[in-house]
Amino acid sequence: MSPRWSLRRRFGGPSRRSAAPMKVDVVLTGEAGDWDRAAEAEALGYDGAWAPEISHDPFPLLALAADRTNTMTVGTAIAIAFARNPMSLAISANDLQLYSGGRFVLAVGSQVQTHVVERFSMPWSRPADRMRDYLMAIRAIWRSWETGEPLDHRGEFYRHTLMPPFFNPGPNPHGNPPILVAGVGPRMTRVAGEVADGFMVHGFTTEKYLREVTVPALGDGRTDRGERGLDGYTISGFPFIVTGENDFQCRVADLAVRSQIAFYGSTPAYRPVLELHGWEHVGDELHRRSKRGEWAKMAELITDEMLHTFAIVASPDDVASALIDRYGEIFTRVGFYAPYPMPKGFWDPIMKAVKSVA
Repeated sequence: MSPRWSLRRRFGGPSRRSAAPMKVDVVLTGEAGDWDRAAEAEALGYDGAWAPEISHDPFPLLALAADRTNTMTVGTAIAIAFARNPMSLAISANDLQLYSGGRFVLAVGSQVQTHVVERFSMPWSRPADRMRDYLMAIRAIWRSWETGEPLDHRGEFYRHTLMPPFFNPGPNPHGNPPILVAGVGPRMTRVAGEVADGFMVHGFTTEKYLREVTVPALGDGRTDRGERGLDGYTISGFPFIVTGENDFQCRVADLAVRSQIAFYGSTPAYRPVLELHGWEHVGDELHRRSKRGEWAKMAELITDEMLHTFAIVASPDDVASALIDRYGEIFTRVGFYAPYPMPKGFWDPIMKAVKSVA
């Protein structure tokens, strides 16, 4: 069990350093009426609203959110690419770009093999190579609509060679939406640097992994593409946050974040993050307990050191400076990964503080 919470003992005021302001985003849950929360967030100054694909389809929600907002970005976080074929996703993304007036961002991820094969009944093989082919197929489809040239994508995994005029929506007046790829492993991350317009950092990452593995892999991908550096390249992150206005809220946040870290840590695909820190034995035990269905016992394996490494642990007044101190040189967009309830408006001052740091 974790030791008793003490705000004074747990929270320290981090040093503030110079960084370019980041855009700050909210995550929509998909519940009925959540599209109105996007409008409220826009009025408060948030820059984007993202919809994950968990228990709801993100596209209908984002269409409603786009209708109720005027300036904020709306995007998937993420859409599961391999649950769809490239044509169907190209159509959905093109429509959202049209409906939003050019404010849509398509962020995609591969999910893991078990979900793709067993939940979606779709093929799985060499996910990084498949993702490269998948996104090249989408871009070929969009290019065909934009220029009228024959559709002729013949990749290793996907083949699209038919686009009759009746099914061609024509060029999008707002251009094609940017594509972001989510990933953890270096191969998928390198593909993101090569064929995507940005990268969505998984919550299960650390500053060390980000600097030593993720950013170099993105740079290698950009080099493969003939680009230099990451200027103009979007890097969006939703780091875990542990905070609260009193000891009770902090204990709730602590347990919720430890549980989420434990859930991700039990997944073999995310093992490289643990290995970098010498915590692979924790990943092994988390995986064993998940196989036995011992979900409630997994959070106790997440030590204080692991919690502070994966999460921003700070008082509400210090969350913004702690986030900038850790990620300000890397992230261009940020949101708050807080899998626990907080009072309405709790995050708004933190958002404004992040945006004000320069």
